[in-house]
Amino acid sequence: MRLLIVEDEKRLAISLARGLTAEGFAVDVVHDGAEGLHRATEGAYDLVILDIMLPGMNGYRVCAALRAAGHDVPVLMLTAKDGEYDEAEGLDTGADDYLTKPFSYVVLVARVRALLRRRGGTGSPVVTVGALRMETAARRVHLGGEEIALTAKEFAVLEQLALRAGQVVSKAEILEHVWDFAYDGDPNIVEVYVSTLRRKLGAAAIRTVRGAGYRLAAL
Repeated sequence: MRLLIVEDEKRLAISLARGLTAEGFAVDVVHDGAEGLHRATEGAYDLVILDIMLPGMNGYRVCAALRAAGHDVPVLMLTAKDGEYDEAEGLDTGADDYLTKPFSYVVLVARVRALLRRRGGTGSPVVTVGALRMETAARRVHLGGEEIALTAKEFAVLEQLALRAGQVVSKAEILEHVWDFAYDGDPNIVEVYVSTLRRKLGAAAIRTVRGAGYRLAAL
């Protein structure tokens, strides 16, 4: 899943990005409101983490502009302000959730996952495809009752395929959601991870659709 962090405190933004990347998310970071609005409207993000006190354009205005333009991407607001009025104003502009600094990183990750589950239309953080069972919150995978050890990136690639099981997912779509926008390496990195997943799950698990992408088959 691809996240955008809009936060002018650079140390905090980098820390959050590193932590969320380790959780298996693709994370982009910008440090001012105007750039955040541009990136959120132009990019295919699954969630935006948005600070309120931003240079150029504050978080309230960014969120309101997103909603006015018809974008329904989940927004988690962060702020150093603490008060019912501030929280109400953030939610009134269209934010989906609100965290006051300083906050627990564990709580932030839990809120992020909850918002993503809510957007996916399911309250259960479990994806099942045949004998394959993915626990997205715990980052665990079982195949036929046996747990399969995956790295964060392997899990993220498999998750993209599992969420669209039976459909063809292009290499570009996987890159967009699993790697961040700054990635300028070889796009064939996707093939490397697919090959690794086949070794762990079985050669028939992921089928190549020539010229189109990959399809996860029910095992």
